[in-house]
Amino acid sequence: QVQLVESGGGSAQSGGSLRLSCISSGFTVSTYVMGWFRQVPGEEREGIAAIDSDGVTFYSDSVKGRFTISEDHAKNTLYLQMNDLRSEDTAMYYCAADTRKPHKSWSLVPGFFGYWGQGIQVTVSS
Repeated sequence: QVQLVESGGGSAQSGGSLRLSCISSGFTVSTYVMGWFRQVPGEEREGIAAIDSDGVTFYSDSVKGRFTISEDHAKNTLYLQMNDLRSEDTAMYYCAADTRKPHKSWSLVPGFFGYWGQGIQVTVSS
């Protein structure tokens, strides 16, 4: 019943911007911890941003200052605004959710999250 569907991916130039959306249904986004993760083939999945049920945000060092996670509670949708894109941002991006409120040390850990979208490709060209 919980469903997460990513949209807004595609191609961008280095220095450009994209906005990813995670359209959510079957639960209330504001009451879950929500996160964005990315994965390059052959590498481990990386947590890059999360927002908990109190609105507290967390970012990996690799995206801090460039990406912003937010929620539109009226639309029950999670967003990731991606600015100043770099070629190393190229990856499959996933949104995820969980009912629990993690300790901050778990907020960017993929294994904590129980619900996942199917992913969407982001490609950044130089």
